[in-house]
Amino acid sequence: MKKVLVLEDEASIRSFVVINLRRGGYEPIEAASGAEAFEQLKVHPDIKVALLDIMLPDTDGFEVCRKIRAMDPKIGILMLSARAQEMDKVTGLMNGADDYVTKPFSPMELTARVDALFRRTGGEPEALDELQHGPFILNTKNRSLEKNGERIRLTQVEYTIMHMFMENPGKALSREEILSIVWGRDYHGELKIVDVNIRRLRIKIEDDATNPTYITTVWGFGYKWGF
Repeated sequence: MKKVLVLEDEASIRSFVVINLRRGGYEPIEAASGAEAFEQLKVHPDIKVALLDIMLPDTDGFEVCRKIRAMDPKIGILMLSARAQEMDKVTGLMNGADDYVTKPFSPMELTARVDALFRRTGGEPEALDELQHGPFILNTKNRSLEKNGERIRLTQVEYTIMHMFMENPGKALSREEILSIVWGRDYHGELKIVDVNIRRLRIKIEDDATNPTYITTVWGFGYKWGF
């Protein structure tokens, strides 16, 4: 996956950015503070692009940018802020940023900027043909799923849900986030459709659908893939 660090302390904005990056084929790595950002960079040394907000609870994006650039001269850095003053843009670029986008911005603009940074940093990895986790193999070319070597027939929605889960092992995903990733941000149906499809998918993949071990419920929030 093409990993992108998303440093943004406002949860709603971070969620918006993360959802749209996922739709663009990226794997967002989230951080809400400068300290958390550096921890994520240690855990994920293959991050190729960083999106940095300026206003942070423990530091500012300019300082984070300067330190990241000192650590890795090749990483692509995009400053992300509500500030529109020319001096802020200059400060960001002088501290090592490659680009600057001002809020509010469109998902298309953000994805295009990130695409450009990946091309410039040589960060485009080869696409994976398979995702493997435990007894499951998800083939991303023919959009099929196997469990212990046996094919499981999936609808396109079920395949998309499995793909989402296997790209985010161990991460709790809210119903709203699942709805946006699988059905799209413009879908205005009920959240119940998420529960119905999860229930149907469990019947197909779980050893015991009434006591699931692969797709577990995070009560009052959503679901998580992991065992």
